Amino acid sequence: MEMHKMNEMNETCLTVDSLSLTDQDISPPVTPVNQQDNDEWDTDLEVEEVVRNSKKDLSIKELYLKACELVGVVPVSHFLHHLGSDKINLTHHGLGPLGTKSLAIALVTDMHTTTLDLADNYLLAEGAKYLVEMLRANFTIQHLNLSNNHLQSAGAECIAKLLLENISIKSLKLAGNGFIEDDAKYFSDALASNYRVKELDLSHNQFAGRGGDHLGQMLANNEGLETLNLSWNHLRMKGAVAFCAGLKVNMTLKYLDLSWNGFGNEGALALGEALKFNNTLLHLDLNNNRITNEGVAMFCKGLEANETLRVLQLEYNCLTVEGALALLHVVKSTPKSSLEEINISNVLVNENFVQLLELTCQEHPNLHVQYGGVGGFIAKKPPRRLDPMKVIQDYLDQRKLRLWDFFRNIDKDGTMRVSVTDFRKAVQQSTIPLDRFQIEELIQRLDRDRTGIVDYRGLADTRKQMMRDHRRQLRKVESRQKKEKQKSERILKTFQSAVEAVTPHSSLVMSPGGAKEDSSGPQHFSATPLSSWHHIIMSNSSRYSVTNLSSEHVHLPLIGSTTSPTTLAMHSYSQPNLQDHSVHYTPTKPTSAQGLLSIPSVGKDTYKLSPINPLTRSRPALNKVKVPKVKKKKKAKKQVEKKVQTK
Repeated sequence: MEMHKMNEMNETCLTVDSLSLTDQDISPPVTPVNQQDNDEWDTDLEVEEVVRNSKKDLSIKELYLKACELVGVVPVSHFLHHLGSDKINLTHHGLGPLGTKSLAIALVTDMHTTTLDLADNYLLAEGAKYLVEMLRANFTIQHLNLSNNHLQSAGAECIAKLLLENISIKSLKLAGNGFIEDDAKYFSDALASNYRVKELDLSHNQFAGRGGDHLGQMLANNEGLETLNLSWNHLRMKGAVAFCAGLKVNMTLKYLDLSWNGFGNEGALALGEALKFNNTLLHLDLNNNRITNEGVAMFCKGLEANETLRVLQLEYNCLTVEGALALLHVVKSTPKSSLEEINISNVLVNENFVQLLELTCQEHPNLHVQYGGVGGFIAKKPPRRLDPMKVIQDYLDQRKLRLWDFFRNIDKDGTMRVSVTDFRKAVQQSTIPLDRFQIEELIQRLDRDRTGIVDYRGLADTRKQMMRDHRRQLRKVESRQKKEKQKSERILKTFQSAVEAVTPHSSLVMSPGGAKEDSSGPQHFSATPLSSWHHIIMSNSSRYSVTNLSSEHVHLPLIGSTTSPTTLAMHSYSQPNLQDHSVHYTPTKPTSAQGLLSIPSVGKDTYKLSPINPLTRSRPALNKVKVPKVKKKKKAKKQVEKKVQTK
């Protein structure tokens, strides 16, 4: 009996051709569930209870029941009860790959469902493959949730194929699917040509260094994504810098969630550089990213130049009152700032912060700051007590005196030795700015053996040791500052290299107005994506035309088969050009707003606009007319000189 069932499942290949939805081709209705063997069929679903509103819905229900019977899975009553609605939620139903296969067969020709939620169903890559084949024919589903389904790398590859072929998906959630570093390349390559996906959720995965590089490339090439969730990944250090490089040149993203990634101060610096140029991002979530006050200070440099960001989330970072004050100072000193909400709810602030917030809200009435409460303080280090020998040396240098002159005034007998009492009394009576504790510290260093005598040699040796310690301390400070500067320069250099790497060379066009220089200095990189030039440069590919798109016939897929459709029609939905009246130009002659952009060769002096060529050609002609006149004058002068000599 079991062998017979296995052979029947292997020989049966469910397709739309074998399970047609027409009356004459429809398969016999499935037998009621209560007539099946209880050991073979376990469900509480009864066909008589299913509401049959229309002839088409009835066919889809029978198709699903027949698919479940042949595949060998239990039908989901929730799916049949909600068939025909615009939203179907099947989370936590344990569908598995085979249950997904029967569901995909039923949804091939469904025209009602726009939102399909299949989170936490253990679909695996096999189930994702069935859904991809279904979505090659179904262009009604717009929102798809496949979170927590253990898709892994094979599933990521299937989803990437879906993004290359499907034109209806607008929202795709793929959180918690075990995607690794190199899986990000699948999404980068797929979304480079897909501009219809507006929302993408890749949270709770394992993207890190190389993943950040691929995701940055995705942001640089994509021209449609508006919401991106990358929370709970491992984007830090080089991965964070590479991702921010893509954010710098992105022109569409509005909502970005980077919480729980560990960006650190390096990522905060790269984000600040990206926000100097990005003018579309509205919401930025940086909760729990190990950002300290130093990172916020570097991030604020980007906020000074940004005019679009409205919401900034900075909860659960290593911030204190100093970081909170830095954020407020930036908003107050930037009149064009659009920030409306700042969340630092875990930070305790002080009265100075509250007063500054009131003043800032007078200039920015829409600003709302969430903080933990009043009770914080700025940790101040105790003032470091100066070396008393250094104070004496500075005192002598100001008055251009020698150390011998200072000691000779104390040594009245000229023995080069004075008592501790006389030395203490002389220093106290002088105008040297030393307090009582500094004087006692100096005496302990000069009289280490407790002899009660201070000699000049000991005073000179103490000065030499003081100068060596001072130089050593200066070298430490300079070395620390140099390392911090080199680290910042290295991050910026890596960021700039990543920007140049992720920016597509085909999308670099010269702006008609030329490059503008910021007040902080010249911009080293300026690029304008082709999406902003769509009214000037149009694609010359005929497969993106509206007539070709509407006239193509859609072939329904073969669910569960090993062969994939080879029709070229399925690959022409990537980026249709919806403009009917578009002017076509050859790719080798890009245009400008005022004239042709001539690029004869690549060099330092190239990329110059020359819309008026006749003027440059007429200048040599004018020079040729002037040259003969000069020669005639010289000949006339020579003839006059010869006549004078002969006379």
